[in-house]
Amino acid sequence: MKLLLHNCCGPCTIYPLGRLREQGFQVHGYFYNPNIHPYTEWQKRQLALLRYADEQHLPVIVEEGYDLEDYLREVVYREAVRCRLCYGMRLRKAAKVARKGKFDAFTTTLLVSPFQKHDLIKETGLAVAEETGIPFYYEDFRVGYPAATEISRSLGMYRQQYCGCIFSEKERFAQGEKKKNRASR
Repeated sequence: MKLLLHNCCGPCTIYPLGRLREQGFQVHGYFYNPNIHPYTEWQKRQLALLRYADEQHLPVIVEEGYDLEDYLREVVYREAVRCRLCYGMRLRKAAKVARKGKFDAFTTTLLVSPFQKHDLIKETGLAVAEETGIPFYYEDFRVGYPAATEISRSLGMYRQQYCGCIFSEKERFAQGEKKKNRASR
């Protein structure tokens, strides 16, 4: 079975790739993440993925261009539901690539992170499958997150500290500032 694996980054690819191959899937990667900000972060994640993919003999389709503007048009003034919109945007594009490439199904490495909205990813993937006619392969990959984290560290792989979007970057740094301000009172 030929499966398209949407990749958010290198570290999150480790466990799903191994697990899917164990099950006999012929896996191809797909990098499309217009949500990642800033551009240098997007470059680091793409490079880390491509290096790992090369080592693992994983063919990866890279969506050319940095489509931050498309992401922002999708989520601005709808920040409260930005994750739903972001997941939909990326999974819809992955499903279209899967259909065009005659893949049997698509899935995403987003399902490995305990920091993502897992049920929302599953719900979105299934809705996109219904919309596009290409099956969404669902598996809870979170069990492999701790081991993948250790492997990525041992490989010296670039590891990010936030989901990637400008809003999560703000939350990451704003929380640190709030703690620092409380401590200085």
